[in-house]
Amino acid sequence: MKILVDADACPVKEEIYKVAWRHEIPVTIVSNSPIRIPAHPLLDRVVVSDGFDAADDWIAERADARSICITADILLADRCLKAGAVVIAPNGKPFTLSSIGAAIATRAIMADLRAGAVGEAIGGPPPFSKVDRSRFLSALDEALVRLKRGR
Repeated sequence: MKILVDADACPVKEEIYKVAWRHEIPVTIVSNSPIRIPAHPLLDRVVVSDGFDAADDWIAERADARSICITADILLADRCLKAGAVVIAPNGKPFTLSSIGAAIATRAIMADLRAGAVGEAIGGPPPFSKVDRSRFLSALDEALVRLKRGR
């Protein structure tokens, strides 16, 4: 088992470390630039090139049925799900094979709305909250327990 983290803008890295240490699961932090991580034998850092989707490609190539991927990137989530991985957003909401299609469609619509394609441009998602952090901790812990039991 392993946890793969799309880390450049991930707001829950500290939470991931704590849960991973408790379950003794290795974590790979993947980013386009160096990110400071605690010195711990279960933590690994991979810095990829700053090429478009380089971190996504690295994660997607290593995702499998024994992986939990942490990302807010819907297209990366889709790739990881297709590889058999469990995928959780930093706000704790799981991506599933049955929900990913709607998430991709919503992403496209929101991109158009933010760009002002129809009327006034709108803002982005709501700010990250304590509720999101708590939901994430629960979702990650539950996913690790399920994976340990064989899903």
